[in-house]
Amino acid sequence: MRKLNKLARVITLLLAVVMVVSQAATAARADDIPYDTYNYDYREYIHYTPAAYVPDKLLYGRNLTFNGESIGDFKTPQDMCKSPDGRVYIADTGNNRVVVLDDKLETVLSVITTFDNNGKEDKLGAPYGVCVSEKGNIYIADSKNRRVVVLDPDHNLKQIVSDPKSESLEDGFVFTPWKVAVDYADRVYVIAQNMFEGIMVFETDGQFTGFFGTISVTISLWERFWRRIATKEERANQKLFIPTEFTGIDVDPEGFIYATNITSDGIQGVRRLNPSGQDVIKKGENKNLGGDLEISGTGDYFGPSQFTDVVYRDKGIYSCLDRKRGRIFTYDHEGNLLYIFGGLGTQIGTFQMPVAIEQIGTGICVLDSNMAAITSFKVTEYGDKINTAVGLRYDGDEALAVDVWNRVLELDENNELANTGIGKAYLSS
Repeated sequence: MRKLNKLARVITLLLAVVMVVSQAATAARADDIPYDTYNYDYREYIHYTPAAYVPDKLLYGRNLTFNGESIGDFKTPQDMCKSPDGRVYIADTGNNRVVVLDDKLETVLSVITTFDNNGKEDKLGAPYGVCVSEKGNIYIADSKNRRVVVLDPDHNLKQIVSDPKSESLEDGFVFTPWKVAVDYADRVYVIAQNMFEGIMVFETDGQFTGFFGTISVTISLWERFWRRIATKEERANQKLFIPTEFTGIDVDPEGFIYATNITSDGIQGVRRLNPSGQDVIKKGENKNLGGDLEISGTGDYFGPSQFTDVVYRDKGIYSCLDRKRGRIFTYDHEGNLLYIFGGLGTQIGTFQMPVAIEQIGTGICVLDSNMAAITSFKVTEYGDKINTAVGLRYDGDEALAVDVWNRVLELDENNELANTGIGKAYLSS
């Protein structure tokens, strides 16, 4: 009996050692990630979490070849999108081209620099944005040439959208498209430079029909009072109360427009606009869709997050890219913050000037303008379980999500969303 007890103690000790080693290895892997991974609780306090996504690889243009030759470095690229068939399009702005890659970001399928325009060779000039319709047509925000170029899947010219005319446009307005999106009806949505009235909408024939999703600016009672008593010079030095400028745009399968904007209060940096242009996004328990809730600090780190792009992913999940601190904030269809990753820096997984975000396969990719590179992130078990549970909940399968949420709690015992999901499942059963 003593021998059995001694053997049991030895086995217990060995198991404890294995667990310690395993935990140490996990901690070491977490330490290798060059950014904090965290979320906010119901009190809006930070709690640190396992990583939902970790850096995978860094892709430069010089690593890619086309027709046996390197395509060379990207130069101040500004946008990236994925087509319905999985191809990845990069608006390589400084090189006046659009680079088309396969879904693994390994093979260059084509490089678009010119197209035939009524028998004459026409060139792209600083393409700033790009998107692809469900039909495979390519929409390029050709900013230097002040137009949107529409090409068919074989890169033949279909249409040029330029020089919009309307009484609602100010005299002397110069149309400089930055970002472009297209819905299932082939309506074109354009974010234009110095356009604060909203997203510009063009019908299938290229006619400008008005603005979409205009954000009204409210002035507080104190601000109204102060402007009444302030001198002319003091009023001139105050901030202008003009509508907010949009920065990024995406379309979900239902035709709703997701659009990011720079916000001064840090409360709402993304909107979901219905066909009437009304914001119907849900804001979660914290009523905040502005990224970081803790915005104190100094220098570049002070102030609210600045969302520069958004990607709709699946099952109501969408991710927003913050250029202020280089972070990716992911929300579910109810507006709950799921996880945060990324940061500023020079290591792989951090950024200098992030400008565009896309989901490619199960991973997330971010385009950096200053680095002239694409960083890809791969999902961890923690991130995958959260995505799966949220997807089941989105489909109404609360009961099926319970086991998945339980695994999330094993990985992160403080995950409030998991506890909420389990509680709702039991209440609905």
